[in-house]
Amino acid sequence: MQPTDAGLVRAAQAGEVSALGLLLTRHRPALLAVAYGVLGYGPDAEDAVQETAVIALRRIGDLRDPGAAGPWLRTVVRNACRTRLRAATPVPLDGLASLPSTEPDPADLLDGHATGDWVWQALAELSPPLRLVLMLRYFTGVTAYQEIADACGVPVGTVRSRLADARGKLARALLATADAAHDDVLPLARSRRREAEETLDAARRGDFAAALAAHWSPTVESSWPRGHRTIGYDYPVRAMERDLTDRVHQRLTNVVAARDITIWEVDLVNPADDPFHCPPGAVWVQHLWAGRVQRFRLHHARRPAPVPARAG
Repeated sequence: MQPTDAGLVRAAQAGEVSALGLLLTRHRPALLAVAYGVLGYGPDAEDAVQETAVIALRRIGDLRDPGAAGPWLRTVVRNACRTRLRAATPVPLDGLASLPSTEPDPADLLDGHATGDWVWQALAELSPPLRLVLMLRYFTGVTAYQEIADACGVPVGTVRSRLADARGKLARALLATADAAHDDVLPLARSRRREAEETLDAARRGDFAAALAAHWSPTVESSWPRGHRTIGYDYPVRAMERDLTDRVHQRLTNVVAARDITIWEVDLVNPADDPFHCPPGAVWVQHLWAGRVQRFRLHHARRPAPVPARAG
């Protein structure tokens, strides 16, 4: 006897990853039909269905009525299609008004579910460039294509093609690994967050060089927001000391970790008498080899455009 949608949803919410894979496979033809109806036949419709699978993985725990999985998934894919038509940049979750939206830290979206290990195991099957664009798009505040392009140091067109390729490969990897044993990713995430906190604390104490030496390669290649490239620790240390001298502090807000990529998101806290000294935030993209950072890229968050004053 085939399990019902409600049974599959309950099993998925309880951490049975194969149940979610079966649910997505069962509804894929209907989701494609919706996508074709909105976008027409082509790769955009396939991408919308793949994006729906990623969103479902993140939000299955929020589905209040397990028996409504079909309508819920069709709503998700319809909104994903509309987002593509509008060429909007945020992750397409805006139409799910019926779901509770507490918006926790992005990393917490998966930490509370056993499916998180499954997703990260599937992500590990992707190449680093594909894994990085997915990590930025779905697990950080860097969701706009141009912002992702800046953080990766590639053109926007490359980001679009990588995201499309990554979503397809992730969907296939999820189905292929649904019944496999998955490593526990939570210790890695906690370890990388603790490392980030300790490194920024060391910077405030004047021990930033020692903190970098503990985790970074001495020949680390760094890329900076204006295109400047450096080798080694000297320039990162000087840049941090300059910020601290100018009374600019970095406050950690999010850490996303894969085996060979770590992303830190920080708020840049400017002094009260110079609130525009630095951009409002930054993203540290770190590529690791053998447990040490070999390549680093700093991306500054764009300052929001000022709202024009209304005429009186």
